[in-house]
Amino acid sequence: MFYRRKLILALLEKLDERIEKNRLQKLIFLLTNKQKNPDYEFVPYHFGCYSYSLSADLKAMIKRKWVAISDEGYGLKTEKKYYNELRSDDKIIVDGTISLYGKMNTEQITKHTYFISPYHAINSTIARNILPEKYYLRVQDAKPKIDDTILFTVGYEGISLEEYLNKLIKNDVKLLIDVRKNPLSQKYGFSKKLLSGFCKKLNTDYLHIPEVGIDSSKRKELNTQKDYDTLFEDYCKTVLEETKENQNYILRLLKEKKRIALTCFEAESCQCHRTHLAEKLKKSSTFKYKLKHI
Repeated sequence: MFYRRKLILALLEKLDERIEKNRLQKLIFLLTNKQKNPDYEFVPYHFGCYSYSLSADLKAMIKRKWVAISDEGYGLKTEKKYYNELRSDDKIIVDGTISLYGKMNTEQITKHTYFISPYHAINSTIARNILPEKYYLRVQDAKPKIDDTILFTVGYEGISLEEYLNKLIKNDVKLLIDVRKNPLSQKYGFSKKLLSGFCKKLNTDYLHIPEVGIDSSKRKELNTQKDYDTLFEDYCKTVLEETKENQNYILRLLKEKKRIALTCFEAESCQCHRTHLAEKLKKSSTFKYKLKHI
């Protein structure tokens, strides 16, 4: 079992009650805020901080009959106890979380998370209704306010779905362009259907342009930077010469949306074709904008 799931089970075990969905999200948010290396990360969503990875883990645990779900919320179903399997520092954090927040109802704990992290409330549909004016203004101030037209590139290797989505939100990306030839991933959240859905929920448009990708058969035996350089030299001579119409389309979208991001897998921009695509776009006579790798 993933250690992070034991954390959820331990919290449910110690609370010994049904926990409403949004309340559980907030409790785990407050709990992981105390961890040096958080087991879960969160994005700003309709009711504040929300973790898609946490939601996916809960669904998996319901399926395995470790957790029960009802109209009242989540409850522990397994008879096995997991609190004693936690690291000593996490036991202290679980106990502290319950002591400080365990008796708060959903509205109280939601309001508290808005107080301590205004950023996570920027997409909330209830912030204005539950916050005093001065705290609501803090939420408004936390929203990205960037007017420059920028072409971004971003990879998802080595980071969580939530960290990736927060990069898009904090840079006010309006359109994510997936430049993978085959937009499939074994990593949760990054296959086309899921990724496009998550973007939509966070008001970021998604578009897949496979024509500017690299066929997976050409990505074998990439062991050194020289191997990548050889691959990209071929990419520039072939794909980038054959997809000028697609590139012009991206340039038109950039002018229209102002802030778009090209995305693929690799964390290092020097090891991904998205950089060469971006550099080719930058050389266009109509490109008068910034290029930024995030």
